[in-house]
Amino acid sequence: MIHLVKLCVGAESIEDLEVWQTLTIQDRRARGLSANPVHETRMMPKRAEELLDNGSIYWVIKGVILVRQKIVAVNALEDLHGKSFCELVLHPKLVRTEPQGRKAFQGWRYLKPEDAPSDIKAGAAADVPAELSRALRDAGVW
Repeated sequence: MIHLVKLCVGAESIEDLEVWQTLTIQDRRARGLSANPVHETRMMPKRAEELLDNGSIYWVIKGVILVRQKIVAVNALEDLHGKSFCELVLHPKLVRTEPQGRKAFQGWRYLKPEDAPSDIKAGAAADVPAELSRALRDAGVW
């Protein structure tokens, strides 16, 4: 198993990602496609089989990994001009993670399971807004 880490360009919060994916799902349903959000990327992961073995995409929002989604399919496609690209099909559920800082990078990177942030379990901590949670951790309160 392996994961991906990807910048969530344009999103200011997990809520922005949720809205964007809700709109994507609505558009896909209207076109008769699966009700899963997708992310298109230029390069096909060489380790696609490992990603499909319970791998996730970890989204970096404003320099911090805050949430992940399970990868359910990796599709090699071509656009109308014959240029190939990769479509990552994601599970619609967003799983909040412990905040983990990341420097800016282009594209995506592989993420070993042992380096991935832990999921935030249900309960009071899961209901704390991400920015407040990060501030509390930075202050050493949590």
